[in-house]
Amino acid sequence: MNINPLPYYQSAFAALENTLAVSWLEHLPQQITAAFDQAQHGHLPDWWQHFQQLPSFHLASVSLDQACVSAGVKADLSDAQREVLQQQLMRWHPWRKGPYAIGELEIDTEWRSDWKWDRLKQVISPLHGRTVLDVGCGNGYHCWRMLGAGAKQVFGIDPTMLSVLQFLVMKHFLGTQHPAWVLPLGIEALPAQLRAFDTVFSMGVLYHRRSPLDHLLELRDSLRPDGELVLETLVIDGAMGEVLVPEGRYAKMRNVWFIPSPATLLSWLKRCGFVDIRLVDVTTTSLEEQRSTAWMQFESLADFLDPDDVSRTAEGLPAPRRAVVIARTRSV
Repeated sequence: MNINPLPYYQSAFAALENTLAVSWLEHLPQQITAAFDQAQHGHLPDWWQHFQQLPSFHLASVSLDQACVSAGVKADLSDAQREVLQQQLMRWHPWRKGPYAIGELEIDTEWRSDWKWDRLKQVISPLHGRTVLDVGCGNGYHCWRMLGAGAKQVFGIDPTMLSVLQFLVMKHFLGTQHPAWVLPLGIEALPAQLRAFDTVFSMGVLYHRRSPLDHLLELRDSLRPDGELVLETLVIDGAMGEVLVPEGRYAKMRNVWFIPSPATLLSWLKRCGFVDIRLVDVTTTSLEEQRSTAWMQFESLADFLDPDDVSRTAEGLPAPRRAVVIARTRSV
């Protein structure tokens, strides 16, 4: 099967031409083409074929500034259309970030990602007119919310092809005219010292990096001078210098490397050259915020915790707590 993703990214290329990230265009088309190499992803041809076969509906409205990112109203889809569409969208199971809705069809995702956005939206700098990078964005739920908050354009990056396809599916219904894109790449694909974005988000990524300081430096170098970093990551209770390094799995995840205390996290950011560093939230992840649903039928948070003590993981480690930190790059 011939997969040609580049037509879906032409508007992204055009948008980058008018930003400080224009140098990325020297390599970006080739990077995207390589990421869509079907030989590297066994399910990709099937996902792509079904994406090409999605129906088009006349959807009366689009909402990007409410908890549920949605297109259309109940009257836009008949019961039969809604049933068929649900069957089609389940081909991209599991749906982890959301919620979304198309017509009256609700995609009840594993994460109530709107809760995270609610913790952020009042404490970040206004996004109006900003060019934003969302690192490890999943299927792009927060990219849509950033547009809804007034961002000029949003570039999400995530190397997970299922997430990329889910974004393309939602953009098919929400409208291709919206200036948000999810690129099938990790942060290492950005040119070094790019210094291009007004705001960079990294949410749920740092603890997956073998070298957290290198990740912070990559984030710093993607920001323009006086740009803003919004960082969300797992933390533990503890004093300066304390870091949890799981010997095996953490909450049944294999790829968790470093979980710092908030004070340690702030010191890392300072060491990496950030200024005006603020811890703005620490929240324990609840069983209501992350859970199994009809749209994510695998194990979720309840299965990752000690059934007799939900303050501990299945391995006996502290249960997930997430901190939000905001920082800036220097102005010169």
